[in-house]
Amino acid sequence: MFRIGTVNIDTSHAPAFAEILAKGDDARYTAIYNDAFRTDDEVNDFITKFGLQKRYTDLAEMAKNIDIAFIQSCDWDRHLELAQPFIDAGVPVFIDKPIVGNVKDINRLLSLCDAGAVILGTSALRYTYEHDSFFAVEPEARGEIVHVSTMVGVDEFNYAIHSIESILGFIKAKPISTRYLGTAEVAGTPAESFYVKFDNGATACYHVCMKGWQPSTALVLTTKTSYAYKIDTNKVYEAMLKRVVKWLNGDKVGADLATPEEMCDAVRIMLAGKKSRENGGLEMLISELCESDVGFDGKKFYDFYANANKKK
Repeated sequence: MFRIGTVNIDTSHAPAFAEILAKGDDARYTAIYNDAFRTDDEVNDFITKFGLQKRYTDLAEMAKNIDIAFIQSCDWDRHLELAQPFIDAGVPVFIDKPIVGNVKDINRLLSLCDAGAVILGTSALRYTYEHDSFFAVEPEARGEIVHVSTMVGVDEFNYAIHSIESILGFIKAKPISTRYLGTAEVAGTPAESFYVKFDNGATACYHVCMKGWQPSTALVLTTKTSYAYKIDTNKVYEAMLKRVVKWLNGDKVGADLATPEEMCDAVRIMLAGKKSRENGGLEMLISELCESDVGFDGKKFYDFYANANKKK
């Protein structure tokens, strides 16, 4: 049984993951660290409900007693800070989405991995059963992907990153550029659209409804036919966690988890899209992103999210 230590149960992911893992015999949440907005009562309820062994106040101490850490803070600007004690101890880290929010942290993350850190992640939308069903079709029948369009809702980064991860689950190529196409608005509901080019000639569009939740949808155009998927959100975490468990069991090929570079590509696409929007829709090359570019503000989102949950 693999022991998982969770760091900051800010979002619904931690209890959802814990509930799914409790149905099997491979992995369990056994430890928790919390220095975020969740109250002691909420942490204690989590411990009781899912049978955790201990709450830690020191990440280095927690690292001695787990097999993998799940960093689940909704402040992505803290993700690497919270992961560092586990990396120092040689413990693998799964970082929940969005993995980071700026170029500086992308560079730092990749440097850590080059030095031996094991970092997994990030969005379950890269690993869905719908993706599996697409690739289960014989290549001669399904054809080569020409274009993917995805749709999702809620916000410009924290949730919208799912849409990009979904694209990258289909298109196995390097993104070249992103261009902001514009914002539609009907009945007070705005939706932003972006266009992405890849180095194999494929393209993608992602559309983000900026007012309220929307189902995650993917349209895949190939050289032979087209496919339409509405992602079953009741099964997305299960599909991803099965891969993580495979990885923990040593089946890294079967798990087929994204590399650190591939995980960072999702963030790069969105940073280039943000930069394009701020520059009137100019195409922005991902290779020209730099650390001085303004990223997505994790602390600002954390404050918003914490305040919204305290009101509940």
